[in-house]
Amino acid sequence: MCGNCGCQTDADIKPSATAPTRVLQLQQNLLTQNDRRAERNRALFRHLLTLNILASPGAGKTTLVQSLLRDRALIAESDPMHHHPTPLQAGVIVGDLASDRDAQRLRQSGVPVVQINTGELCHLDADSVTQAAQQLDLAHLHLLIIENVGNLVCPAAFDLGEDLRLVLMSVTEGEDKPLKYPTMFKSAHAIILSKIDLAEVVGFNREEALHNLHLIAPQALIFELSATTGAGLPSFYAYLGQAIAQCREKTMAQPGLANSS
Repeated sequence: MCGNCGCQTDADIKPSATAPTRVLQLQQNLLTQNDRRAERNRALFRHLLTLNILASPGAGKTTLVQSLLRDRALIAESDPMHHHPTPLQAGVIVGDLASDRDAQRLRQSGVPVVQINTGELCHLDADSVTQAAQQLDLAHLHLLIIENVGNLVCPAAFDLGEDLRLVLMSVTEGEDKPLKYPTMFKSAHAIILSKIDLAEVVGFNREEALHNLHLIAPQALIFELSATTGAGLPSFYAYLGQAIAQCREKTMAQPGLANSS
């Protein structure tokens, strides 16, 4: 773990009778400060839909984001009331410990992408997202996608000011991920069962996985899809399209926001 957010294990802490108290206080202080910044972000992003996409490394976050950027017209058209502006304007913030490989992939879509390198930090926080967002023309965006650092532990505790928290779980990871990392899945608005085109090859037990997901995260919608083949994407796009339409309706209902969107 990073050792900067209070997530370090006992083995990382030098022996001290007061060490556990210091770690707890550090974590509480950091989260309190982060929550304040997240609320400011939420106000800053109030006219657009903000997604926080989380998963373990290799679950398919970047490939899914590529699909979303490629299919923006389909997302816009998925709302039956046709409330969406055309074209759908999007921006991306990408978090990685090092390199900008994912950002380079996503920039091929022509969409503005801001890279955050966290160094030793194993998660994005609200302040880093604020700084990255200042590099985007937020006033003209309808969708902001935040691809978080690949990690199913620490990012669960950090609100970034998002509207929707999307957690990916790939079929290649096994059926027990929700049981091992319950906090992350309990925090999700929607869970994406990714890489379903590989399910048969890896011997994935769909029934067991869905049982575990419903057990740990009954609040979350579940989408089964493959960003590579396109299977399952239409229903997910409809979900996003409706969410963007709701944001737009709120914006139009508030004159000050309507003028800035």
